Amino acid sequence: MKFGFFDDVNKEYVVTTPKTPLPWINYLGCKDFFTLISNTCGGYTFYKDAKLLRMTRYRYNDTTPDTNGKYFYIKDGDTIWNPGWQPTKTELDSYECRHGIGYSKFTGLKNNIKAELITFVPVDDAVELTKITLTNTGSAKKELSLFSYVEWCLWNADDDMKNYQRNLSIGEVEVIDSTIYHKTEYRERRNHYAVYSVNTKIDGFETSRDEFRGAYNGPDKPAAVIEGKLHKTIASGWYPIASHQINVSLEAGESKTFVFALGYIENAEDDKWEAPGIINKKKANALLAKYQTTEDFDKAFAALNTYWNDLLSKFHIESKDEHVNRMVNIWNQYQCMVTFNMSRSASYYETGIGRGMGFRDSCQDLLGFVHLIPDRARERIIDIASTQFQDGGAYHQYQPLTKKGNSDIGSGFNDDPLWLIAGTSAYIRETGDTSILKEMVPYDNDMSVATTLMEHLKRSFDYIVNHKGPHDLPLIGRADWNDCLNLNCFSEHPGESFQCFGPSEGPVAESVFIAGMFVKYGREYADLCKLMGDNAEADRVLAEVDKMIKAIEKDGWDGDWFVRAYDAYSHKVGSKECDEGQIYIEPQGMCVMAGVGIEDGNAKKALDSVKEKLDTKYGVMILQPAYTRYHLELGEITSYPPGYKENAGIFCHNNPWISIAETCIGRGDRAFEVYKKTCPSYIEDISEIHRTEPYVYSQMVAGADAKFHGEAKNSWLTGTAAWTFTNISQYILGIYPTLEGLSVNPCIPAEFGDFNITRVYRGVTYNIEIKNPNKVQKGVASLTVDGVEVAGNVIPFDGSKKTVSVVATMK
Repeated sequence: MKFGFFDDVNKEYVVTTPKTPLPWINYLGCKDFFTLISNTCGGYTFYKDAKLLRMTRYRYNDTTPDTNGKYFYIKDGDTIWNPGWQPTKTELDSYECRHGIGYSKFTGLKNNIKAELITFVPVDDAVELTKITLTNTGSAKKELSLFSYVEWCLWNADDDMKNYQRNLSIGEVEVIDSTIYHKTEYRERRNHYAVYSVNTKIDGFETSRDEFRGAYNGPDKPAAVIEGKLHKTIASGWYPIASHQINVSLEAGESKTFVFALGYIENAEDDKWEAPGIINKKKANALLAKYQTTEDFDKAFAALNTYWNDLLSKFHIESKDEHVNRMVNIWNQYQCMVTFNMSRSASYYETGIGRGMGFRDSCQDLLGFVHLIPDRARERIIDIASTQFQDGGAYHQYQPLTKKGNSDIGSGFNDDPLWLIAGTSAYIRETGDTSILKEMVPYDNDMSVATTLMEHLKRSFDYIVNHKGPHDLPLIGRADWNDCLNLNCFSEHPGESFQCFGPSEGPVAESVFIAGMFVKYGREYADLCKLMGDNAEADRVLAEVDKMIKAIEKDGWDGDWFVRAYDAYSHKVGSKECDEGQIYIEPQGMCVMAGVGIEDGNAKKALDSVKEKLDTKYGVMILQPAYTRYHLELGEITSYPPGYKENAGIFCHNNPWISIAETCIGRGDRAFEVYKKTCPSYIEDISEIHRTEPYVYSQMVAGADAKFHGEAKNSWLTGTAAWTFTNISQYILGIYPTLEGLSVNPCIPAEFGDFNITRVYRGVTYNIEIKNPNKVQKGVASLTVDGVEVAGNVIPFDGSKKTVSVVATMK
């Protein structure tokens, strides 16, 4: 069942009913200022940090009702309605929401009044702009009232939800003409405030939530709107809001348009006031002056579209498969940019409070966006590395505002250091910029102990060398990629953290998954060493990699698949010896991606076991059989009901590892089969089962043991986006950036057909034509570059050219 359709020409998903299974959202914002907006106008806004600089409130643990939002109420006689349906839920004569790339459009029709609303964040300004056009489609004159509404968060979203004895006494606002200023705590520790303004004279305003809603009313029945009059109350303490009233007369066929601006303003400490108690509004006035007309709005909107079109043009495919074209050209890359901006901090499933930017998460996300914004990828790598410890370990997360490690979560997730190598390698392969390796980077943000980034990579590698267990496999620490596999924590009672309780970094529990990572990214680190002329270090690294391969082959192989781990008692996890959880997905993907088992056939055995034991029609499960009881020695993974999340759920994040692994052994049909099962566009028809947005990836899907098999959760902010784009672009379609140039080596289904790719690489545009006359799955017979055949399948990089024409013919 569908709840809308793709409009590929306009790069939009069109939602045709407000009654989607879950809120289907979009992200607005490119750099520092962000809004999440649902198909019914729910969501919230923040500047840089969703925890520390939250501008508007949202109510969690309430996903389906989806409150609050930025609402517009239309009072037409006794009828009150919203263009996005929520929160009044008045039945509309017609409804449409178009989620585009960095913007959303809403069109509602009720009783011959059409409301068209478009909202976006300009590329370079900390402001959300909304243009609403009201049109009288009937034959009689209409007298209406339009009411805006936002509820301010008192900046620190965590404190805002808990510290009522203080927060119910601190709300402060100013109102000048058509602009409402939210200045709570500005007198004290803050030098920032928020504004909400409209480009026309208003007939009333409200800044008190109690006055707007009335006693015991929710946003669905606000007393002031029902009355038809805002009372111009200045909030003092309690709950500050911002609402404008505009009375509108419309002749038959007439339209009127208004532009609203919701902005963030920051003043210098010594320039906070224009008079005692009166905030300095110079920057606010300058910002609002830029967007006073519909022409100003349209110009900024055109600039936003240009920004996104330029970005998305850097990788473009034309094939006979519309789903591949749609996801690769539009939605997958767009989602990669959103995960770059947010990591895992701010979604409808993550409050932006308990999590900052993930060390592991941000490094993985970089794989999917480095080709789009390499300069910002470089900055991100430095930010991440700056939270590393001198021994090579790292904070697991850091706060985006301070860029300092989040001590609430701590460290000891032993896969983290290797992801820094992965991200840095991807950046250098993409850009050729080796100067980053010479950049001086602090440890734990302490510049007095800074070393080069190359030294950081060495310490990342050596962290694993120096943290091995009884089988010479890497110690798992608090956890590896799977944060719910807690082999050292032994959490027995409610309130004890699965990751942090007990001896979290014990000397026995080991990870075969990290071992596979060590092989893969150890080799990439060795390549960087050779590139920088340090052959001795490269030789040392490769010798350690060889030791790890032997350890995997000796104690990490279970006969038909790779063992997942060893627990704190040195018992196998993910083995035939186990009653439950006999096979896990992660080491099967990562070890084969690293090349382990390819020559001796074990890779094929492992992947065949994945298909036999873990595959479902909705994707590959994380493990089988599911755990049916709580295992103290395994931790959180066994706390979930069978089929959900890490306990035999389908983790979309690591399905691409299996697909990539299949390309490593040349099975294009199977690689593409795995790709399709979690790809949103292919499963749009089962949206009533899948439930989350059909245009972006979700973190997980309920597995075969679950009651609601196929139901997805945690959409948008997931490593699935970056890994899937890496999989489809670099391994299935086969356009892989190397240190020497672009490699062309597709691994596709036999019936995929010929295709063309445009790829911008190091400033050069490559127009690549892939021909497959014999319908093979992998192998390039010839590669022609600007009419000249070259040996191998790597296009030699020539920066003197602007465009390059390439023809690759498969065997």
